[in-house]
Amino acid sequence: MTRLTMKVNGKDVGPHDVPDDLPMVSYLNDVLGLTGTKFSCGIGVCHACVVMVEEPDGTITTRRTCIAGATTFADSSVITVEGHATDGKLSVVQQAFVDNFAFQCGYCTPGFVNAGTALIAQLRADPVTKDQVELAVHSGLGDHICRCSGYVRYFEALRDLILSDDTLTKEE
Repeated sequence: MTRLTMKVNGKDVGPHDVPDDLPMVSYLNDVLGLTGTKFSCGIGVCHACVVMVEEPDGTITTRRTCIAGATTFADSSVITVEGHATDGKLSVVQQAFVDNFAFQCGYCTPGFVNAGTALIAQLRADPVTKDQVELAVHSGLGDHICRCSGYVRYFEALRDLILSDDTLTKEE
């Protein structure tokens, strides 16, 4: 057993005594009651379980939670899909996905939302030229699997969002 504390969606959680082999997705779902993070493939391939982690330098990365133990997130700042909307208003990525009906069953959507949001944060810090947007979207979302084949809509929604925000692109 390990005593675990971290920040999740801006709130301190723990300490919780957890088994050393408890997957992070189980910690989020079963201990914290945050069920937006989905367990799907269980081997880290589909990326439905991706959450965002705010690194000490302020950058945002994504991590798969089905193959990572909860204890590897100790003292981290984690953002799950539940942490995106504020005051009942969807984030820009969530809204773009809704506006473009970029999902069917929605099971993979939390992973796409987190990856898309991490990409937007990356582009705010280091914009790309407009001709690089497609590549950036493929780089940000390309590892994610949607069993309903919603890829095109996820990709188009994120591409259109990036192209509509001048702070995310730069002149060639």
